[in-house]
Formats: sequence, structure tokens, C-alpha cells
Amino acid sequence: MDIILPCWIIFGLLRAAHMAPGVKQTPRHKITEMGQPVTLRCDPISGQQNIYWYRQTAEKGMEFMAYLLDKTPTDKADFFRDRFSAEKPEGSYSNLKIDPVQLGDSAMYLCASSAATATHRHFLSL
Repeated sequence: MDIILPCWIIFGLLRAAHMAPGVKQTPRHKITEMGQPVTLRCDPISGQQNIYWYRQTAEKGMEFMAYLLDKTPTDKADFFRDRFSAEKPEGSYSNLKIDPVQLGDSAMYLCASSAATATHRHFLSL
């Protein structure tokens, strides 16, 4: 008899407590099974329309994922295809979706916002 063990993927979102105004990311923590979809939300600082998504892993460190000015990414990393998508459905907040989640997706996902175009392949001050 085979025993099937669930494989859980843990997503972490950086959130600065007691700092206002700031970028708000939800959910703060997410644990899911492999093969399931995950959607992460980023609410930028009021008046800032440029949104940047990054992920941080122990193996690769911080990686640029996508930059959004309009409803769909203007620029994205090479690995950002197939299972990853990002959008700004209402023109203000952004959703990052991973579908389906795989074991290597366990990471801390970060978003940042800015009012002016910045060099988005480099780290922004968080």
C-alpha cells in the first residue's frame, strides 16, 4: 500500500508593521499544496502606479519577476512564463498568480511601488 504524503509550498510576504504609508501585500503567509493555484495581492502606496514583483529564495537570493505600469507586465524575467502571471485588473492594485504551484516556488514574494519609472532590474529600497 502506497502512502501519499502531501507536499506543502510555503509563500512568505514581507510586511512592514506600523509603517504608514506603505505597500500592503496580502495574504501575509500562504501555505498550499503542490498543483494548486496561488494569488498574491499588492496594494501600492497611494498615487504610485508602477508595481514591481520580486521573489527571494535561499538558493538564488532576490530575483526580479515583473514590472507593471498598465494592466499587464511591461517587462518580466525569463522564468516568468507558463505558470506565472501578473496583472493590474483595476489599474491600481496588482495580482501575482502562480498556477499550478510547484515545489521550487517556495519563496518570499515581495512587491514594491514607485511614482516614477525606476531601473526595475535592480533592487529598490524596501
